[in-house]
Amino acid sequence: MIFLFAADVVLLLHALFVAFVVIGLVLILIGKACDWNWVGNPWFRLIHLVAIIIVVLQAWLGLICPLTTIEMALRSHAGDTVYTGSFISHWLEHLLYYQLPPWVFAVCYTAFAAIVAASWYWIRPRRFKE
Repeated sequence: MIFLFAADVVLLLHALFVAFVVIGLVLILIGKACDWNWVGNPWFRLIHLVAIIIVVLQAWLGLICPLTTIEMALRSHAGDTVYTGSFISHWLEHLLYYQLPPWVFAVCYTAFAAIVAASWYWIRPRRFKE
């Protein structure tokens, strides 16, 4: 029972990570239009950029996210069913019924990362305090 609970916690953390990356960019873009001061926070912006870069590197290197690996190990240890592939491809396939090769996700992640990187020029973060 504890392993299933732990697996669900890891799944929740994974979903929050994905939400941070996706919704973070949306909020940055909206924040510029609404003149929200916090979208210029350099630490938030750096963590956001690093998060998507990690996703892109994992995708191009063919690595499964460690959160997926941990969740599957916990579910397996508990005797629950596990899935193959990455967290995003599994749930996108499950939700959208698309069976796409891993390179398609890598290209999509890379395009998203390019938009995040471009947002540093469109919506400049403040300087780090020295």
